[in-house]
Amino acid sequence: MLRACLGLNYHGRMEELPGAFGSSASLALRLGQTVFSTASLLFMCLDVDFYGYTAFCYLVTVMGLVIPWSITLLVVDAYSVFIKCLPLQRRLVLIVFLGDMFFYTPDFVISLISCSMFNSQCHRSPA
Repeated sequence: MLRACLGLNYHGRMEELPGAFGSSASLALRLGQTVFSTASLLFMCLDVDFYGYTAFCYLVTVMGLVIPWSITLLVVDAYSVFIKCLPLQRRLVLIVFLGDMFFYTPDFVISLISCSMFNSQCHRSPA
């Protein structure tokens, strides 16, 4: 299972994965990831009543960590696309996999909590 996640074939060599470092598809994916992360943080901070809810503050904190991670991956990927000097290595894929799991799992969980809080606030009957 881990071999498939890392893109390894049966001989232990890296296969060319769609969206792997050094491809134009990967650069486009990382650019989109950076743009949408920054846009989501900007739109969350524009709301006036935003800071009244703790879960939304946690979401802003997590997105503040996700954006530098996205920018780092964008820079590494742009370097590998334009310079063509970064070989596709197992360690690099493993670092990206673990980093994405570390940063995006809390982002997903806090997003779900924020949505449920927003949903409960919208359906609360005025007393």
